[in-house]
Amino acid sequence: MRRYLIALFAAVAALSVVTAAPASADTVVTDYQDPLTALPPVSRPPTEHCTVTAMQHVFANSYGQPFVGTLTPPPACAGPWTKVVLNWTAKSQGRQYDRLAGLWIGGSEVLRTSTPEPDPSGITWSFDRDITEFAPLLHQAQPFVVDLGNVVNDTYTGSYDVTVTVTYYQADRAHPAPKQADTVLPLAADKAKPGWQDLSDGQNYTAQVTVPANTAKLTAEIYARGGGCEEFWWSNVPTSLAQANPSAGLCGGGTYREVEVTVDGKPAGVVSPYSVIYTGGVAPMLWRPITAIDSIVTLPYTIDLSPFLGQLTDGKAHTVQLIPPKGIVDLWTLGGNLFATTDPHVTRVTGSLLHDDVPAADVRTTTTGSGLDDKIVTHVNRSWRTAGVLHTSAGLVPVSSSGQWTFDNTTTLADSASKQNTDQHVLGSYGSDGRVDGFDFALTADVTQNIVDDNNYRIDATVHQGRRLWTVGGGAPALSDDSIDTSGGFGRTNGVLTYADGKSSEKWNGLADTGRFYFRDIDTAHGYVTRDVSSH
Repeated sequence: MRRYLIALFAAVAALSVVTAAPASADTVVTDYQDPLTALPPVSRPPTEHCTVTAMQHVFANSYGQPFVGTLTPPPACAGPWTKVVLNWTAKSQGRQYDRLAGLWIGGSEVLRTSTPEPDPSGITWSFDRDITEFAPLLHQAQPFVVDLGNVVNDTYTGSYDVTVTVTYYQADRAHPAPKQADTVLPLAADKAKPGWQDLSDGQNYTAQVTVPANTAKLTAEIYARGGGCEEFWWSNVPTSLAQANPSAGLCGGGTYREVEVTVDGKPAGVVSPYSVIYTGGVAPMLWRPITAIDSIVTLPYTIDLSPFLGQLTDGKAHTVQLIPPKGIVDLWTLGGNLFATTDPHVTRVTGSLLHDDVPAADVRTTTTGSGLDDKIVTHVNRSWRTAGVLHTSAGLVPVSSSGQWTFDNTTTLADSASKQNTDQHVLGSYGSDGRVDGFDFALTADVTQNIVDDNNYRIDATVHQGRRLWTVGGGAPALSDDSIDTSGGFGRTNGVLTYADGKSSEKWNGLADTGRFYFRDIDTAHGYVTRDVSSH
């Protein structure tokens, strides 16, 4: 994706400008329906419950000014809880960028999201997040932090008015508290500040963590997103090609990305990030009103660190690092937490790391063509594995963690890079002691740009996004299949908006959090839903 497109996206951040009738049959859409997705709702159990308003805040000129409050559990619902649900409801009106936001409780990142871009009439959106896994933190009052950097001025007029509630559902005989990790260890150094870090190539997120001595299982939960030129990393070209054609505004670094975790300097595993597209990405009308997969409800990535427990349970602080993708040309925002499951029948769990095989990725890229008419093919066959043995109250327990996937990306530039097609597919799985978490990520983007200057241009695009996730072994099975097909674009003639339109569809099917099958199928055109069918 070309760098100067980012500036053009700002020009249509909300399309709240004076428009004229187009000279052709092109449609100009300035308002659109409230944002939505086909994701299944988070279920809410029929038990006694209490709701706390954790935040009601307007983010205007808020860079470096996060909301900082306190979340206190309600005395009438003191737990144990069968479920804890966080709700985010926000509204905005005017003209504004899509913004990245994060939420921390007690220093632990419990939510990452990004905002839809508003329209002149205003939009409202809402979603739930199951935060039951953070229950060990929630029994005491904790710092509650939300960071949503925004700028409001004469041009970008939209503030973000956000309300966050937390509902605690009491456990009963029919709805017991779930079996889960009993200790949450934030990676953030300061519980009263945002816990993420913006990192460039060569920088690392370094945290000091003290693990309970009787920890029998330890997992890392990682959030990762690129920004700027790394926002469209899946379409980036080799750095040599970008540097050879500086006037083309191409982003370098190639198309392969992975995020690594190390423990005391030893590689502990890597994850393959999903190709998130912000709501202003590629062409803003593509995501109105259906938002891109993972843009609003961003999922973390998990690595089992249990093979390293033998060196971590000595009561001392140890170093955990999150390492952004190598060779990146802009910033990645990383953060996360550790979850420890302790063994109540021993004072200390001991053990040994027996196998640590996390080699560097073998990225194979071939480029054919000349100038700015090129075909770039990247292939990666990735695998890693760690293993160890732990001495617990159950005796000698073998533990392991692994990942394997294939990555394929073909990016084609034509007509001196005014046309770009990207076809990317990532298929793989993570393994952990009998549990397999599979993933299948698909992305196709076809973009045509006719750009004269900032006041005369046209961009047309079609995008397909797919994400299949499944879990077998180690508990209840999980399955989801989410896909979006969208097309549209925008353009100006002599500074006047003459084209802004799109149509899209999203299909989600799989198992809801109740374990029952769910599907939803949505079609939209010109910013409004034309069909919405669901069943559960």
